[in-house]
Amino acid sequence: MTPYTLTLQGYWRSSASWRVRVALHLKGLDYRYEAVHLVRDGGEHLKDPYLQLNPMGQVPLLRVSGGDLPAGEERLLTQSVAIMDLLDHVAPSPLMFPREPWARARVLQLTEVINSGIQPLQNLSVLRRVGELGGDREAWAAEFIGRGLAALERLCAADASPFLAGDAPTAADACLAPQLYNARRYGLDVGRFPRLRAVEERCAALDAFERARPERQPDAAP
Repeated sequence: MTPYTLTLQGYWRSSASWRVRVALHLKGLDYRYEAVHLVRDGGEHLKDPYLQLNPMGQVPLLRVSGGDLPAGEERLLTQSVAIMDLLDHVAPSPLMFPREPWARARVLQLTEVINSGIQPLQNLSVLRRVGELGGDREAWAAEFIGRGLAALERLCAADASPFLAGDAPTAADACLAPQLYNARRYGLDVGRFPRLRAVEERCAALDAFERARPERQPDAAP
């Protein structure tokens, strides 16, 4: 089968874009990167032509063509967890989500603690609204990131595996790296999460995680 042509539209410091970059690099998949600036001129993600492609006005967006798709057809997929799941079918090794039901459910649980329980509460659009309503954006973000990471630490504390859910990185680890980065941005002491920090250090030693870092992206700001 002819390989798929993959284009990732994202932003260098977007947590969700970062997760997908990790997955792409872990799987050794070639892809084209197109930057969507979330700040300049009010945010390119909130304007056409990007908004026509992703009505939620969020990044990332994966554009897929070639492979077994009809000639000239392109398919679009948003939401980082859905994209990582698709990539498991495009390139099954290594898996971001294990096949065994209980192991898969465990990875999904830890992934969603971050993806649903932490990240949306410190998303750029939410923090902007908090500021508009007179709240302290930084204090808001720090509180909810701290709560979520404390819960994740408790969920994983008794697990002695090298990564969050086993001997190899999964979608949960792809979510952890950017979330700890954000925690530091908002002044949290991540040293109080020893299990998460240990996993982060193991991830950081892997080339796929290093290549996915924000400062390594072509649209990275000084």
